[in-house]
Amino acid sequence: MTSRRQFLIGLAIAAMMPLAAQAADLPDLGGRKVVVVTENAYPPLQFVDPKTGQAIGWEYDAVAEIAKRLNMAVEYQNTSWDAMIQSVSDNQYHMGMTGITINEERKAKVDFSDPYMRSEQFMLVRGDEARFTDAATFKTFEQGLVGAQPGTTPFYTAVYSVLDGNEQNPRIKLFETFGATVQALKTGDVDVVLTDGTAGKGYVDASDGGLKLIGGPLGTEDFGFIFPKGSDLVAPVNAAIASLKADGTIDALNKKWFLDYKMGQ
Repeated sequence: MTSRRQFLIGLAIAAMMPLAAQAADLPDLGGRKVVVVTENAYPPLQFVDPKTGQAIGWEYDAVAEIAKRLNMAVEYQNTSWDAMIQSVSDNQYHMGMTGITINEERKAKVDFSDPYMRSEQFMLVRGDEARFTDAATFKTFEQGLVGAQPGTTPFYTAVYSVLDGNEQNPRIKLFETFGATVQALKTGDVDVVLTDGTAGKGYVDASDGGLKLIGGPLGTEDFGFIFPKGSDLVAPVNAAIASLKADGTIDALNKKWFLDYKMGQ
């Protein structure tokens, strides 16, 4: 019995060693203060809990874990999406998070972390929508309106994958936050909102039949954290992201926020 127990303990220790070694290899930032800016308007990545008034979400949990592993102290600030990338580029903040798609145009202004999430864009509509069923049929439904935030991936996907490539198309109604676009959809002010599938599923699950996703994916995008150009935080954060992927933390966060968490409940 003793030898079997020792054998099992040995297996457990052996299984833990790669993760422990990986954690030990992560940089130690010595309690460095890092100011992170976000919008708190893109559930379930980051948003204000309507029940508690507290800012919560997938990205908050991920950054908290990154901070713990790197020994850094995080202070959060808020700004609008329109100001987000430029303010980080201008060194007003050390890091930005708000489901920011990695692309070449943005790379000219800021440095990105490695991707922490891959997302696909889908069409979110009201649950009783029957006038169109996908991007092709929506394009021919000339009365249909799309709600979007200017300068976002959903905005450009709407312009180039759903409509006619004209960024001034009057069928696009602009809103300051993603939450405002969803509210406009619910009240009938717009007919479609484009969202990544995981966030969209969260809204659908919480809507009690009031919302649904239609059609297939309209494009794939990778999300990353942003930093001022040349930031020395990129490498440590990348190392921490790799460790979160390796030990299953990313998978656990996906389950927590995209499967278990119910918006508004």
